[in-house]
Amino acid sequence: MSPRDDHSAHDHSHGHGHAHGHDHAHGHDHSHDHAHSHAEHAGACPHGSLAEHHPRTDAVCLDKVSYRYPGSPVGAAGILSPREGKGDQPGGLALRDVTLHIEQGCNLGIIGPNGAGKTTLLKILLGLVEGYSGSVSVQGLTPRQACRRGDIIGYVPQRHDVEWRFPVSVRQVVHMGLVGKTGLFRRHKAEDLAYVDHLLERTGIADLADRPVGDLSGGQQQRLFIARALAPHPRILVLDEPTVGIDEAGQRQFAKLIHEIHESLSLTIIVVSHDIQAVAAGCNRVACLRQTIHFHDSPGGLTRQVLAEVFQHDIAPASLP
Repeated sequence: MSPRDDHSAHDHSHGHGHAHGHDHAHGHDHSHDHAHSHAEHAGACPHGSLAEHHPRTDAVCLDKVSYRYPGSPVGAAGILSPREGKGDQPGGLALRDVTLHIEQGCNLGIIGPNGAGKTTLLKILLGLVEGYSGSVSVQGLTPRQACRRGDIIGYVPQRHDVEWRFPVSVRQVVHMGLVGKTGLFRRHKAEDLAYVDHLLERTGIADLADRPVGDLSGGQQQRLFIARALAPHPRILVLDEPTVGIDEAGQRQFAKLIHEIHESLSLTIIVVSHDIQAVAAGCNRVACLRQTIHFHDSPGGLTRQVLAEVFQHDIAPASLP
């Protein structure tokens, strides 16, 4: 149940996606109340601007990253023009001059509508897509190097990308998270297995450890995959549309869990979602993406104008803190 990607064929293409070398030494609306209360707990983000490079503290750096879907040639000079192609059509521009500098310990939500380039950005961070212009580094490494390490990025996929009928137990799935760290055929260390048991408790699914994964509710499945992603002690946790298909109670539990994990493990967390409320509830920084970055600040700074620009229709930030 590891993440798969149709663009993996691009592993053999050699774009300009080299590490930047940044590490030179290396009614009443109850959902509004919920989002507001978590924002208060999270407090103001102590980190600097997402648009500026912080040589000693950046965990993830993207500098002027552009990417075009395969299917048509670029201009004679090799320049990606925003007017050539559109959306996710062959040859269309997915990302244009995206710059983000995410410091260690930041809890960032990236929001945008379908087709805005969120999935492409994730695939680049996970080392699944190359052939982009600009530069990307993850803890001073290229994305592929970081993912091969096994203990830098923990990834939580969308629930619909998983085959839930696979005959494995909850505990076995969390054990799978150790494979990238210890290897496929090596015996796991006792301390790693003990940590898996700790994560089952921490995520509230210890009593389900021997149940088949197909028996879990949507919220339980999401907590299971968070536990699996945390098993190898990653420095960065990346979640793709984590609240899709989860009821309101499950979303509240998710926001609370993410806040607790962020505080206790000092993780860098990146949540990618089209759900404004989920990002506002669980994150203390936000970036709005529609091919390029339109806004980055605290969730409370989102305005109707910014949201209309990104989602291309009028949205009131009623559920934001």
